Order: sequence, then structure tokens, then C-alpha cells
Amino acid sequence: MVGFPLPAYRFPLAADGGGGETPPVLQILRDHFGHDAFREGQEAVIRALLDGRSVLAVFPTGGGKSLCYQLPALLLDGLTLVVSPLIALMKDQVDGLTARGIGAARLDSTLGVDELRELYERMESGAIKLLYVAPERFANEAFRQRVKRWPIRLAAIDEAHCISEWGHNFRPDYLKLAKICRQLGIPRVLALTATATPMVAREIRKHFHIAAADHIQLSFHRSNLDLRVTPCTAAGRKTLLLEKLTAIGGSVIVYVTRQETAEEVATFLARNGHSARAYHAGLPDDCRTEAQGAFMAGTTRIIVATIAFGMGIDKPNIRAVIHYNLPKSLENHTQEIGRAGRDGQPAICEMLACADDLTVLENFIYSDTPSPGALGNLIDRVLRLGSVFDVSPYDLSTGCDLRPGVIATVMAYLEIDGILESTGSHYATYRAKLLTTVDKLLGGRRAAERKFIQQLLDAGEMKRGWIEFQPTLLAEKFHVPREKIVSAISGLQAAGDIALGVSGVRHAYKLKKSPGDLKALADQLAAKFHAREQADLGRLHQVLGLSAHRGCLTGYLARHFGEILMEPCGHCDRCRGVPATTLQRHNARRPSDDELMAVRNLVAENHAALATPRQLARFLCGMSSPATTRARLTRHPAFALLADLPFAEVLVIATAA
Repeated sequence: MVGFPLPAYRFPLAADGGGGETPPVLQILRDHFGHDAFREGQEAVIRALLDGRSVLAVFPTGGGKSLCYQLPALLLDGLTLVVSPLIALMKDQVDGLTARGIGAARLDSTLGVDELRELYERMESGAIKLLYVAPERFANEAFRQRVKRWPIRLAAIDEAHCISEWGHNFRPDYLKLAKICRQLGIPRVLALTATATPMVAREIRKHFHIAAADHIQLSFHRSNLDLRVTPCTAAGRKTLLLEKLTAIGGSVIVYVTRQETAEEVATFLARNGHSARAYHAGLPDDCRTEAQGAFMAGTTRIIVATIAFGMGIDKPNIRAVIHYNLPKSLENHTQEIGRAGRDGQPAICEMLACADDLTVLENFIYSDTPSPGALGNLIDRVLRLGSVFDVSPYDLSTGCDLRPGVIATVMAYLEIDGILESTGSHYATYRAKLLTTVDKLLGGRRAAERKFIQQLLDAGEMKRGWIEFQPTLLAEKFHVPREKIVSAISGLQAAGDIALGVSGVRHAYKLKKSPGDLKALADQLAAKFHAREQADLGRLHQVLGLSAHRGCLTGYLARHFGEILMEPCGHCDRCRGVPATTLQRHNARRPSDDELMAVRNLVAENHAALATPRQLARFLCGMSSPATTRARLTRHPAFALLADLPFAEVLVIATAA
């Protein structure tokens, strides 16, 4: 891992075999990005990339990670592919780059037919230097066909901690990115994150073959952030928040755990004279966009949000980040407080610490852990399909009543254990709408190509003005590879002859070795999920440790990420002499007779989605599942009836009901 200060400024004059001199890097920095000098760490990352090496950059939130790939993209003779998890983040980045005259685009599900056609035309002409995609985009068969033809010189993997199954935000699609980069022959990778512990950083380096010397990490100590932990009760928290906000000027983010809490607290603040709005994933898209826009513009001073808000938010003058509820981990806490004070001016980062929050947070963790029975059902369905097969994640999720993330994680584990090998993903159905006449569509093509396209059009099924194709069945019918069918349909879209829609994603696999005893395998998978559950619980209790820590709070956070501060920060609660407090939660209340009767009545309704005690307990704790969502049971009056009770106690009640 590289520390600082950095060596003197040096860069090669030519990049990636371009054959000529490259404009001076500092001139590009000034002309395109408006900066006269690099921020700490940026120079070392950019130098390594231009030297052809892969890099892991662990920079705190707001530390200038984006420039580390945006500037090299202008020097490298080809395309930079940016893998990013959020559409909002991609949009902000692309808008900022295009405003500077830099060829950038995003490829996501919000693009219409005309926008997609224009994007592909710009890609083919070489006008785009940076293309932003989500990791799930590689499941798109047509995209995989295209990306193989593009001269990708750099892949930037944002939120790279998601690759680690022991990190705080594991996403199975990230686990496949290293293999995809190697298959595409991408010569260098930049892995970016703000929240990698030493163990997670080692895992990222291992996956992307990054040398330890090219792990560049900045200090997590930001001298303008004032860290505070204020113990409180659940009953007195709203009043305490009101007092805190009255004493703070400027923009504020208040983070909460649940959507209903966001609405409740925002309403409370508004009724008490504060300009406040709620933001969470349950709001319609236009409401979320409007709320975020008002906050960014300063017309709304306080945004009360779940963790759905914040990634990619680049508002420099946020004067405070307040955690109304406990964050899920120190990683989440660090990422969220990093949105304060990006202008370098003082900002408050305060946690209103109530141990009673642990119940809801633990319930989320417990309810996400699948039972051995559910896992057994899943692998029995999957591993009896033969040596070559494909599956629908949606069908598996609803059929086994497991969240899509659990399904994806199980399949990733089976790949890691060498039982399965992923052979790609595809859509079961392609839908085409003709944008021109068939004669014009076929005109100018070679005879064999005309004949094949006409066969496709004839074989498609007309439904409400769209021609529906199932490439797998057509490939069998015409005795050709499935890729030929998809390539022909995608070619018509690229030429502007059709509008294209896809549905029914399916993941294809082949069985590499016998899985052995399926029950034993289900038990092994259950043990892995249990270990992840314990790791998540451990991260949650590390948050409590912040309140109980007697030393410098900034030092406590820094040490979590592998950094030892040489001296106390001087600007946190402990450095000011505020004593540590060990948080204690209240004993759980006993459910009332009316609540127990409501549970028995619910069981008597015989809902298939609530057939097992664990399904019922999740429901009573306010955790939806694929089956309850499909049955629209989340509107039932008993949903979240016992949300304030520990999951283990609710499970006992559900078992006895």
C-alpha cells in the first residue's frame, strides 16, 4: 500500500502505444477539469494507469476518485469502460463530462430507442471516450456481442468493495467482473472504493491481480469533520433532533433506517418550521428526483433519507450529516458522513445513538438469512436440470420465496465451488417493432442475409404491433447458433430498422462436477449464509463500539480501515472531553393478547406466502419477500405488527401460532 507524500510529478509523454506525443497531463487537468494541481493520491493512481498497471484506489468519500479514470481516458487511445452501481450516479457523471466537452455516455435501462441508436452510432464512430454501465449490463446478450468489438483500454470499477463477499455490501454481479475484464482483454483496471477494510482490500487486489505497491490509500482523517455521538432514547429523539437542527445552519442530511421513519421525521420537522423533505426508494421516481433537485439547489434545507440517498451526490456545502438511526456498519457510517463538508469548511457528523435501533437492524439481517429448507428447495430445482441448462432468476425467486440477491449469491457460491460454470446470460424473448417497411429493411443486403432475415420475420409471432422472437427456439428450428439469431436482430436495431425490447432474463450454466449429496450441499450453503449473518451482526455491533470508545473517535474509524493516526484528531467528542457511553437497549416488550390473536387470525387465513414459521416471522417483522409482494400481502394490517420485537422472539411466536 502506498502512503504519502508522493514522489515528484512525472508522466510518460505517450500513452498506450498511441504513436505520438500526448498533451501535457497538467494542461489537460487545467483545460478539461479546471484544476491547476492534483489532489492527494490522484497523481500516483494516474501515473500507474498510464504505465499500464492496474490499481486499487481507496479514497474517502469526496476524495476525488472520478478524476483518476476520467483524465487517463482522454490520454488512452480507446475506450474507458466505467462500471457503476447507480443510474443517478452515472447520469451526474456523464452530464458533468459532456458539459466539459468530453465524449461520455451511459448505457442504462432509462434510454429510449432513439437514444440507444444514437449511442451506438457514437460508439462506432469513436466519439465516446467514457461509457458508464451497471455491472448487471453484462447479463445483456446484445451488449456482450457489441462490447467484444470495442477497443477498451481501461475499466474503472466503482464501489469495488462490492466484490467482497465479506464486505458490507456484497453484490454477486461484482464477483464476475474480474473474469469479464480478463475475457475482454482489458489491459488495466482501476478498482475504486471509499470503504475497504484491509481484508476487503486484499480480496479486491487478488481478484484483479493488483500488486500491493499499486494499492493507493488516503487517510480517512478529514480535519473539517466534527464527529459526535449523542446517546438518546427513542422517545426523546425527535425533540433532540429538532434542537440540533435549530443550532445548525446550512444544508443537512438526516439518515434513517426505514421508509416510514423518513416520512414521519420529515413531516415532524416541517410542522416545526424547518424546510425538510423525505427521500426513500418507496417514493415514485419523479418525487425522488424533485426532492433531490430541491436539496441540491438549496430550496430544501434538510433531506430526511434512507441510504437510497447519497451515492454520487456532490453537494459541497452540506454542513451536517445526522444519523437519526444507527447505521448498519462503520463502512456505511464513514461513507455517509463523507458527504459533509466537501468544500473544506467545518461540518458536523453526529449520531443520535439509541441502542433500541438494534432490534430493527438485526431483524433485517436475520430475515435475509435463508433457511436450510429454502436453500434445499433452490438447489434441488437447479441441480436436477441436467448438464447444460438455463434458469430464470425471477422464477426461482418467487418459486422458492428467496430474495433475488440470495438467489444470485447461491449461484455465485456454486460457481466459486466449481460445481457450476456460468456460460452467459440471455433474454428469453425479443420484441421488435418495425420502423420501416420490410422492403426497405431488406434492401441493399446480400441475398443470403435477406433470406435469413425474412425467415426470422416470418417465424416471429405478431403481438399488438410487435413481432416476438424466442431466439433459443429459433436457433433449434433453423439449426444455427443462438448468437446468429441475436446478432441479426441486434443488427436491425443498430441500423434503425426496428425498435427492440427484451424480457425474461435467463442465466445459462453447465454442470462442471457432481454436486454430491444435495442435502449436505444445502447445509454447507446454510453455514455460509450463517457466517455472513454473524459478520453483518458483528459490523453492526462495531457501530455501538463508537459510542463506548474512550479514545479519539476519528482514530477509531481510521483504525477500522487499517490506518493508525499518530495523534488524536482534536475535534471530536472524545477530544473535547465528552465521556464515552456504553449503550444499553431496553428489554423487549411482551406482545399483547390482541396482537397474538391477530397472528392466529392471520395464520387461519392460510396464505401460501406465509406457510412456514420463518416466512410468517419475516412478515410480522415488516420484511417483505417475493411471495408476499406477489400476493400483495404487504397491505395486510398484520404486516409489521411485531416490527419492534427481536426476530428470534417473533419466530417463536410464529412457530407456536
